[in-house]
Amino acid sequence: MPPRAGENRGADRGSRRPTMADVAAQAGVSRTLVSFVLDGKPGASEETRRRVLSIADELGYRPDAAARLLALGKSRTLGVLIDVSQLFEAELVTNIYPAAEKLGYDVLLTANLPGRAEPSAIDALLDHRCGAVILLGPTSSPGDIAALAGRAPLVVVGRRLPGDLIGERLATVRTNDTKGMRQAVDYLVELGHRDILHVDGGSDPASGDRRTAYRSAMRAHGLGDHAHVVRGAHNEAAGADAAHVILGQKSLPTAILAGNDRCALGLLDVFTREGIDIPGEISLMGYDDSRLSDNPRIDLTTVHQDAHGLAERSVEVAVDLLTEAHAVDTDVVLEPTLKVRGTTARPTR
Repeated sequence: MPPRAGENRGADRGSRRPTMADVAAQAGVSRTLVSFVLDGKPGASEETRRRVLSIADELGYRPDAAARLLALGKSRTLGVLIDVSQLFEAELVTNIYPAAEKLGYDVLLTANLPGRAEPSAIDALLDHRCGAVILLGPTSSPGDIAALAGRAPLVVVGRRLPGDLIGERLATVRTNDTKGMRQAVDYLVELGHRDILHVDGGSDPASGDRRTAYRSAMRAHGLGDHAHVVRGAHNEAAGADAAHVILGQKSLPTAILAGNDRCALGLLDVFTREGIDIPGEISLMGYDDSRLSDNPRIDLTTVHQDAHGLAERSVEVAVDLLTEAHAVDTDVVLEPTLKVRGTTARPTR
């Protein structure tokens, strides 16, 4: 007796993973035709296509990525470029490994270091025949990144690229930085702050979007004349340098929004050594929510990026590009959240 609609037709196979042959047998067509339908190729009528897709869904069939890669002669290794000095990128890698292993992939790391050209680091991954490459906060120009995508599928994490560059071999996975900065400014304004200064990330990844979003959010609150940017970078030294610049100004802001957590830590260190009370005199915010930010002795208010979600999605998109899966989302945008801790308070002046 044939199973009724909605019934699990694969139940009699126990825990065995449904195959393309199972779909073909249930649909009464050849395995080749099933392959054509699942790959979106012509050759089947609309009625047959719908029946095959429906049966594949009912059976819980998922394409065997390993078999597809073997047939295409592609590697099951994902290359990952990381800046080892960035705490948040270290958290991304921590989450990339289990996400890749879950899908049956290995991970090969290379480091983006001072004095080492980024293209050379990426070349090292490609020379080791990585099937696809995940770039964490790359600094190369969009054109150079697009050119590298001609050699292997690339996923850029934590940075927006022009829409005309992303496509079949190049994708982005990122946080909605515009929303994150707006949330930060909204929160500080709600506390009563007006003189909100931004120490930006200079030319570091995502800093341009965050800087633009800060200015836009300040204007939205009628505080465009109070918007002030001090050049920085995504590291402690740049934050410390910015702190000295700010201390040399005629008056101090009541709040500072740093380009990332590391920059905020540099600011915090200098201000503390100079006897500036945080948050009594100046409220301080970071961006990333790296693990160090919630240390009880730091307790930094910051914008949280979902490291687990960014890592998992970057692996999924890389595998989709590598296996030439259909309906790949080439610009994955995750939502930020605010983490209120002890470095922000209402202004006292």
